[in-house]
Amino acid sequence: MLQHLVNGLIQGGIYALIALGYTMVYGILGMINFAHGEIYMIGAYLSIIALAVITALSPPLAGLPILCLFVALIISVLFASAHGFTVERVAYRRLRDAPVLSALISAIGMSTFLQNYIMVAQGKENKAFPAYFKEPLISHPFIVAGARITMLEIVIIISCILIMLGLHLFISRTKVGRAMRATAQDKKMASLVGIDINKIISLTFIIGSGLAAAGGLMVSMYISTTRFDVGYLAGIKAFTAAVLGGIGNIPGAMLGGFLLGIVETLGIAYISPDYKEVYAFIILMIVLVVRPTGLLGERMAEKT
Repeated sequence: MLQHLVNGLIQGGIYALIALGYTMVYGILGMINFAHGEIYMIGAYLSIIALAVITALSPPLAGLPILCLFVALIISVLFASAHGFTVERVAYRRLRDAPVLSALISAIGMSTFLQNYIMVAQGKENKAFPAYFKEPLISHPFIVAGARITMLEIVIIISCILIMLGLHLFISRTKVGRAMRATAQDKKMASLVGIDINKIISLTFIIGSGLAAAGGLMVSMYISTTRFDVGYLAGIKAFTAAVLGGIGNIPGAMLGGFLLGIVETLGIAYISPDYKEVYAFIILMIVLVVRPTGLLGERMAEKT
């Protein structure tokens, strides 16, 4: 049971990181960025490419695998954030006042484009994560109550929690965070009091994309591989987590992600792995029937 809970927390933490991007964009724009899963996938590819470049250009630096992973994380986050910024400018900015269906179609089109762009650029085959860089984090596992827990798993869980808490503090305590919350509440009034809503919306996409890239690096390192189409299903699961916790609610996205990961892992272990893609949606249907706004969502009046 402990082993399954650890695995569920890791999976849930990744879902939560991706779900934060969905919930931030929805909270401010009222739109669902269905290309967000592909940004997560791009982050995974970027981390592998960054490690290959580091190895080729700086063999002495390659001898410090932990430092290389940190550098790869920074590079992945920066380039994925640039992709997120571009997605907002190309697929969303001109459609803010268009019918919701127009923005939805644009998002699906961008998702398809990014997936095929990576397939053409990197090929259809699985891309392996260099085992050398993860070796120090898995070579000496801890045995706790019969469960095998590696330092990599501990690092992933702690990193996910710290990143999410950091984002929550940023949104709730900083001037930029207050501007983001004001834009989410009323864009017109926010612009009247001097907030540049274009910059705030772009920043939201940038932050969400950076979080997804961090998740992409962690997952590709954990399972040792990635593929051009992994973003689709991960994005759907993360969107489910965001709705489960309460779409637009950052703590809700965190809770929904962890809950989804644990339920999915326990379902695979104790019921059947054949239905591993179904458990998440069963839980979502139950929660939405009992509480349509999600676990931490609040019913809000329509904006006019």
